[in-house]
Amino acid sequence: MAKKTEPKTEKVEREYIIPLRARGKAVPRYKKTPKAIKTIKEFLVRHMKIKDRDLSKIKIDKYLNEQMWFRGIKRPPHKIKIKAVKEKGIVKVELVNYSEKLKFKKLREIRKEKIAEEVGKKKKAEKKVDTLKGTSEKIEEKEKIEEKEKVKAGAEATKKLGKAVAKQIKHEVGGKKKQKTQPVRKALAK
Repeated sequence: MAKKTEPKTEKVEREYIIPLRARGKAVPRYKKTPKAIKTIKEFLVRHMKIKDRDLSKIKIDKYLNEQMWFRGIKRPPHKIKIKAVKEKGIVKVELVNYSEKLKFKKLREIRKEKIAEEVGKKKKAEKKVDTLKGTSEKIEEKEKIEEKEKVKAGAEATKKLGKAVAKQIKHEVGGKKKQKTQPVRKALAK
């Protein structure tokens, strides 16, 4: 029996300048940006040697997508410079030259990710400290919490009981008598 060779999982990185104007002329004005995105995918399928010409194996970065849609559906850019990275048959596409607005947006999101990562590390450290605490301390804390819950439950029960008693008294005595809201006109009373 012949040995099966596993495909190499190499990382292929390339930069392209993709012309979009020629393909965009053939479609109506209100479909130009979707056609430009499809053109990018078709270009990369052809140049990055994707099997079966499957467009779903091309993953476009959100900043590239935002750059394409920046001027709306009717006026996409005429050409765009991208960086394509192929790993395990999937091509990830990124924008090379960011506009000033996108640079700041990307930096802001990177900072948010770092902060979230630091917070995650702190929480993990706190959990480790909590697990290292003695079990007797945990038991005492649970008992205190249970006592507080019992006191709250008792207070709620007495409130309900008081409301029920008041309602019963109201119905036995007859409660408030209804008063007429409008006074009787004396001229008509004759």
